[in-house]
Amino acid sequence: MRERTINGRPVRGERPAHEMRSRFLSLLLLAWLATGLIAAGQRHYFESGPLNCAGWETIAVTAVAGPLNYMGLKPKVSECQLPEPSQ
Repeated sequence: MRERTINGRPVRGERPAHEMRSRFLSLLLLAWLATGLIAAGQRHYFESGPLNCAGWETIAVTAVAGPLNYMGLKPKVSECQLPEPSQ
């Protein structure tokens, strides 16, 4: 089925399929990350603030894990090693 177009553009009110997919995937990604941030908040990771890079990494990994947090995944980073600057 072809989309109706005028001068190569979709008719007003209709969006191309690739734009709709892109918008859906963007909303899905935002919802995924929001779920992860909510899980981090429920674990009180934001109350005292991360004191070291392991705290920041734990928050980041929890946010990226998203809904997997509610299926039993509890990511935690115990130490982190930052690269040394070159001399």
